[in-house]
Parts: sequence; C-alpha cells; structure tokens
Amino acid sequence: MNYQERMNHLRAVKERQTLEKMAKNGYMDEDDYGSVPAPEGFEPRVEFNDPVNHTFYGAKLWGKNFRHIMETHPTYVDPCDALAGRWMFILQRLRPFESAVSAKNMEMAPVFNYEHLKPLHEKYGIMPGIGKMHHFAGDYRIGLELGYGGLLAKVRKYAAKYPDKQEFYTAEEDVLLGIQAWISNTVQTIREQLAVQTDPDLKQNLAEMLEANEWLVENPPRTFREACQWMAWNNMAERTYCRAGAGCQLDEILLPYYLRDVQAGILDSEKATFILACLLINDPHYYQISGPDENGRDMTNELSFLILEAAHLCRTSCNLTIRVHDGLDERLFRRGLEILFEDRKACPRFSGDSALVSGFMKNGYSAELARKRIAVGCHWMSLPGLEYTLNDLIKINFAKVFEVAFDEYAQEENRTVAGLYALYRKHLDAAIACVAEGIDFHLENQYKNAPELMLNLLSHGPIEKGLDASHGGMEYYNICVDGSGLATVADSFAALQQRIELDGLLTWDQVIEAVHSDFAGVEGERIRQMLNSIHRFGYGNSIGDEWAEKLSADFAEKVHSKRTPGGRLMIPGIFSWANTVMLGKAVGATPNGRHAHKPISHGGNPDPGFRKDGAFTAMAKAIARVQCGYGNTVPFQLELNPTITNREDAIDLIGAVIKSHFAMGGTLLNINILDKDTLLQANEDPARFPDLVVRVTGFTAYFVTLSPEFRQLVVDRVVNS
Repeated sequence: MNYQERMNHLRAVKERQTLEKMAKNGYMDEDDYGSVPAPEGFEPRVEFNDPVNHTFYGAKLWGKNFRHIMETHPTYVDPCDALAGRWMFILQRLRPFESAVSAKNMEMAPVFNYEHLKPLHEKYGIMPGIGKMHHFAGDYRIGLELGYGGLLAKVRKYAAKYPDKQEFYTAEEDVLLGIQAWISNTVQTIREQLAVQTDPDLKQNLAEMLEANEWLVENPPRTFREACQWMAWNNMAERTYCRAGAGCQLDEILLPYYLRDVQAGILDSEKATFILACLLINDPHYYQISGPDENGRDMTNELSFLILEAAHLCRTSCNLTIRVHDGLDERLFRRGLEILFEDRKACPRFSGDSALVSGFMKNGYSAELARKRIAVGCHWMSLPGLEYTLNDLIKINFAKVFEVAFDEYAQEENRTVAGLYALYRKHLDAAIACVAEGIDFHLENQYKNAPELMLNLLSHGPIEKGLDASHGGMEYYNICVDGSGLATVADSFAALQQRIELDGLLTWDQVIEAVHSDFAGVEGERIRQMLNSIHRFGYGNSIGDEWAEKLSADFAEKVHSKRTPGGRLMIPGIFSWANTVMLGKAVGATPNGRHAHKPISHGGNPDPGFRKDGAFTAMAKAIARVQCGYGNTVPFQLELNPTITNREDAIDLIGAVIKSHFAMGGTLLNINILDKDTLLQANEDPARFPDLVVRVTGFTAYFVTLSPEFRQLVVDRVVNS
C-alpha cells in the first residue's frame, strides 16, 4: 500500500468509527474528536471521594483516576498508521459537574457553592465559566525537550523543594506515570502485531513505530516521527483528561526535527506529509501555521506547505489556521485557498494578525508578546504556556439581557428607543459585574475542584511554583468574556427605531403585545414581517449596522474598563460557539421578528437573509466594524456556494475579501464551501453523506453527527446566504 492507499484506509476507518460513536453516544454537537469507541463491555473505573453526589474532586483523585484510566486503557494500533494510539474516554465527563452543596462544605465540595450568583446567571442568560477546564494553551516545547521521563524528574525535583505541596506533586506524578504505562502497553501491542505481520511495507512501518514508542516512554523525541508521535500522545492524554484541544505553532515547533532528518537522509517530503496527515487524523487539535515571529518576520517555511498538503491528503475534519500578516508568503496563502476550494472541508481558516496584535497591545503588552499569542481554539488566542484565559467559556447572552430590559420597559408609559437602550445598558452592567465576581470565585477555588494537571506540565510556572494554572501558577491572567446574540439585539433595536419612531407604522403597545404573544395570529404575523423586513445588520450603512456597532463598542468598553473585584483583567470578544440553540431557548420572542425560544444569532455574523443579494463583501465590512478591539476575536463565518469555483478569478476574489476584512480590523475568518442541494439532501438523510464535513462555528464536524437542530443551523446559514 502506498501512502495514499494507507490514508484512504485510515479515513474510511475514521468515518466508520464516527458512526459507531454516534450510534453509541448520540449526536455530537461539538468538535469531531479523534476518539474511537471502546471495546464492547469495557468501562473505565473511577473512584469517588463524594459518595453523596457520586463524584470526585481535588488533585489527589484527579491524578489517581487518570492514572488508572491510562494504565487500563485499551491499546490501539493500525499497521497502516504512522502513529500509534487512539483515545476513548474523557475523565471530566465521568463525574457529575453540578451538584447541590452547602456553604459549610464549600472547602471540600466537588463543585463550589456559588448559589448567590445563580439567580443573575439565569436572569441574564450568563454562562459563567465557573468550574470549567482547559481553554488555554500549553507550550509543547517543554514536553518535547524533556520527554515524559524528564517531566517526571522535574516534578520530583520541585516536590522535594516544596514538601508542603505533596498532594499537588503526587497528582502530577500520577499523570505522568499513567501516560508512560499507556505507551508501554501500546508498545507491547505493536510487538504482537509486528510478530504476525507479513506485508513487508507494513512490517517496516510497525518496526519504526515500535522503535519510536519504546524510546518515548522515557526519553524526549529525536526524530520528526518521534516528535509527531509524542505530540499525538500528549493530545490524546489531554483529551482523556478533560477534552482539551489547543495545539501549537505546528510548523515552527516541528521544523528543527524535519530539517535534521532530511539532512540525515532518513526523511523526505512525501513521508513527512504522510506522518503529518496521521497526526491530523489522530486528533483535530487546533494548530496555527505561518504568521510573524516575535520580531515580525514571516515564519513560513517548507513545513508550513507540507502541513497544508497533509490536511489535503487526509481530507477529514481539521482545524488549521493560517495567520495572515503583511509579510506572509503569498504562495502559502494561495495554496491554502486552493485546498479550501478543492477539498470543501472548511479547512484552513484564516486569522488577522494586524488587529490581533494591535488590540492585545492595548492591554498594556508589547508587540513582541502579542505576536506570540496564537490561534489555537474555536475563536480564541493564547500565549502558549504563559496565559490563563478561560477562552470561549464565559458568555453573556445579549438577547436575554435585552429581554429583561424590554419586559421591564413595557411597564413604562412614555417609551423611546433611547430610554430602552439606557435600561439595557444598566442590565448589561449588572451582568458584567456578576461575571466578574464569578471569575474571582473560579480562580480562588477551582484548584480544589478540578486542577489542570495536564496543562500544568506544559506551562511555565505551575510545576516550578507548586500552584495550579487556575490558582496563580501562570504568568498572565487575561480572562475572556464573550457577548452572544449581537445581531438579534441590534436588529431588535433597529426594528423598534425604524417602525415606531421613524416610520410611525407601529406603536409600542402593538409591538409589545405581538412580542409577548410570540406574534400570534394574523396581526401578530403582519407585525413580525414588518419588524423583520427593515435593513438589518449587515446590509450596509443601515440602522441595523449602526446598532450593532454601538452595542459592540459599548460592551467592549464596559468589559475592558472594569477589573474583577480581585483585580483581574477581562478581555471582550463576541462569540457564541455552539450555544446559539441553548441560549436561544432561554429567550422569548424578540422585536427583530425572531420567534420565542429559537436560536439567537451566530457569533458576530448578521442573521441569514440580511440582504437578498448575499453580498459577502457587505458582511465582511459589517463584521469588521463590530470587532471588540482588545486582542480577542469576533469571527466572520462565510458560506460560499461551490459555483463560485467556476469563476477564473475565484481564488483571487476570496483572497481579496479575506485581506480586506483583516485590513478593516477583522480578526478571524471561517469559510464553508457547500452545495445547497447537497446540504438539503444531507439534512433529509445524513447517512447518505458520511464524509460531508462542515464548519459549524469555530470547529469542523461530520454533518451526520450533528443533531437536527444544529444541522438546521448550518442549512439556514447556507440556504439564506
């Protein structure tokens, strides 16, 4: 079997396993992880220290349970694969996350008592992030330089230095010993397969796999293959611990291994591309390629191109981001677009360096540091191994805040849009203050609940200080606070202003009655159509655009100008991830014509159908103008029909849109290229299209694995674009 045939086999196996996971676990409205189904009848054993709530907490049991899972984890070896291993469980999901606890038990409670904050969480549709894990990036270089034996020696060195922190260090030791056991068990499986393999090429592959993994049990990687295998083990262990998925600057980190092996004559570009494809299919962690180094020089290298070719070879769900800056190698930019158009797998995506760097500098940081902050998540940026952020975990539902203000304002007699907005801002202040208090609570208590034992090992500080990353171990604490539902609220304010104050076609009482009845009856539907038919956000120079810019600017200023009570910096963004459905269920009808409990708007995008010509250039301008401007993103989700590829200048056209969006201040751009008819057929019978990959939001997924609600979200975006 040549490399293409081996990859075809691996892709077919992945698609089959994805269907098996869905059949076993139900729909998966999240990243397409690299996990595989566990053998029939195998269940991981977990020890609890809270028998009442049937859960566990604290470093000791997190380390102990993880080690046990690793030591007993079923092994996985495919002789066609360059890399060994697949993961099967998420320890974080083997415990109830929420349980009722009393204040007197807070010190030892598995989940903290923040009952005093929950009424406001419910009132304003807040996702507080309290008790959440990962969503910041480790520094892979630490592990690659030390290996698991070196990391273990480092943990033991500092354990001897801090005898009062033995629980912390024992837990970290358990994590490492567990991973070493998992690799050792897999080594035995490789030996067994090697003994019976008759195909000479696959036998040679297994022999190389065996040598690499025998070495990696204790030692740091020496070769390109070993470096990729080490990264695969780290990624799989992170997923098993708590679902973490942040990658790294992949082309720069792997470059020394690649160059050394090529010079030694043991690696060529074809083999390197296959190994990289195996890394990408092993698990879709988020990787950045290219971009400027800390001094502004372009980091594009030969490996940057090979990583793109690897994604092209595997053609599964991948999460690669090209960092676009003034010095970017145009060949890489174009090749990324060619692969995006040819494969139609929503990969790669593109981040805008200029606005990200200048925005992060407004927090008081240098340009050199800002350039080190890379795209390694759905919408988020992180300084690898240096920064704790709670990225993509804290959400304030603008639509719910609006609903609270609207319902309260309905009781007033002399109503104006300006008066409603003043009340909205008052409630937004209360929601932000609640979030800020919750951030402090999390940072003061999370280490007792669920410590970051995996990411501590790849960070600068936690092991050296004996402090968890969530509790003072990191150098920087820049907490991400996202707003969600921007278009829903912008279009609601715009509709009220247009139809009541400017046109005089509706009265406040008419709109209030229609909204509160969910636009019931013929009259309700007439009013809904009038409200929905204004020039909405995204149309261009519309009242909807003005409101979106105003809402975003106000939110950004309110978040950034305030510190938490404990003095922590909050950095605003606008993003909903896959929460548009859930957040929408908590909100009744809104004056933009949205029915009660329907999804809120997606991220910073206008609602689908904002203008009939589907002008993506107008959308690019609109989203660029609602950026928060402090180094976090407001992504642009662009849906394209494959017919665009019939244009000779298609790549030049989309390339110009991307660069123009970033020149206007854009930060991140995701692109789907999907045929409407195919998508509609897949929505009717998803099983007919097992290889259809879509970018749902910041992540890509197989369409067949999405729930009907999430499939419909994608369909609506594409059909109405």
